[in-house]
Amino acid sequence: MRLLICTWIITIFFLASCRKDERITTDPNAMLTFANDSLLFDTLFTTIGSTTKRIKIANPNRSALNIGQIKLSGGTSSSYHLNINGESTNLKQNLIINGGDSINIFVKVTIDPKSTALPFLVQDSIIINYNGNKKALQLLAYGQNAVFINGGTLSGNVNWTNTLPYVISGSPTITKGSQVNVSAGAKIYFHKDATLNVEGVLNVNGSIAAPIMFCSDRLESIYSEQAGQWQGVHLKPSGNALIKNAVIKNASVGITSDSLSQNTNAKLILANTIIKNMQVAAYIGYHSELNAFNCLMYNCGNYILYAVGGGNYNLKQNSFAGYNPDFPRKNAALTFSDYLSANAYNNLQINLTNNIIWGSLSNEIDIQKKSNAVIQSVIMNNLIRTTNAALSTNNNVINTDPQFVSPVSGNFNISITSVAIRKGVDLSGDYYFSTYLNKDINGADRIFPSSLGCYQKY
Repeated sequence: MRLLICTWIITIFFLASCRKDERITTDPNAMLTFANDSLLFDTLFTTIGSTTKRIKIANPNRSALNIGQIKLSGGTSSSYHLNINGESTNLKQNLIINGGDSINIFVKVTIDPKSTALPFLVQDSIIINYNGNKKALQLLAYGQNAVFINGGTLSGNVNWTNTLPYVISGSPTITKGSQVNVSAGAKIYFHKDATLNVEGVLNVNGSIAAPIMFCSDRLESIYSEQAGQWQGVHLKPSGNALIKNAVIKNASVGITSDSLSQNTNAKLILANTIIKNMQVAAYIGYHSELNAFNCLMYNCGNYILYAVGGGNYNLKQNSFAGYNPDFPRKNAALTFSDYLSANAYNNLQINLTNNIIWGSLSNEIDIQKKSNAVIQSVIMNNLIRTTNAALSTNNNVINTDPQFVSPVSGNFNISITSVAIRKGVDLSGDYYFSTYLNKDINGADRIFPSSLGCYQKY
């Protein structure tokens, strides 16, 4: 009997001790703790929702607390939306938090369109009342109006200015015979999986002082360098493009090109442009052609340039940096082939002059001959990381580190002791010299013998 009584006492004591955190205290000195006093959302485009952010509220006390009310100050008219402890609501009453426990409030914001062209601030607050205490958590977001292009076609002579950003969703197409002109300083943002198809002409005319941006419409910091957020620019067989002084980032493939030019214009001229953070490649060409001058390309998942099925590639004074902190890349940064399939192979012409072709792999250039098509190549005065000893001719420098300033932070300028300085052949007689090659990517005069790559170092 005595043993039974002792067992009961111990059991009652144990149960009582376990339920202390469920005793609700009304003591105003029993305080909650908040992981954040405010939430700041990066600039958001109107009508496009933000990423969801979390506020954690903890009860560090031994006893439970009853939160009399959690409410969004702006109510149903607010641009913000709450999910309180798993329930989608902007008002929650009598929510109990046990001792040592916590709850989460998830916050999302969608901003209504405004007439202003300038970014504007959208504010609200979450009010929390408990035991006579009141806590206000501030919510702040910057909104930006934009021109929204939702698929469809772009016909005639279309001008994209720098007054408002452009937000593209779906797969709009520049029709054959039409032209889109993009002004210096314009910002072109792409919604998830969006593509810009070019059957006509895309004329991107940025400047050093006002480059043109092509990137995802998610401007939150967690997305700033994330690859694969949109599909890329696609040059169809009838399409042509000039892209000068631009930044193209965070897509699957920066530019895809399907064919040789079908008219007297170059298929694609790419000048003074940075392409980075691509899930697959900066450029993919299928029996196509590319003229690239003073460009920087890096951090691409499988390739920087993938040019198959033959074609014509004129690449001068570029920096191709095969550094891939986000991808386990196994293929050479620059891969060329005459072969596409058993029924699709063509002659291949390559001119590589005054470039830096470097990266984390032991071989960063691969020229594949897989058919009876003719491959003609001029590869001279480049700095190349390669296992092909034959590339040591024609004033190429092989397997000597170019000494980029800081690949980790995306600074691919070269140091003052780089072997790439004053190794470039004179290009003053080149057809494209006066338009693209007489200055480097930053506008510095190109003095020969030039530095290799896109940056001129004196």
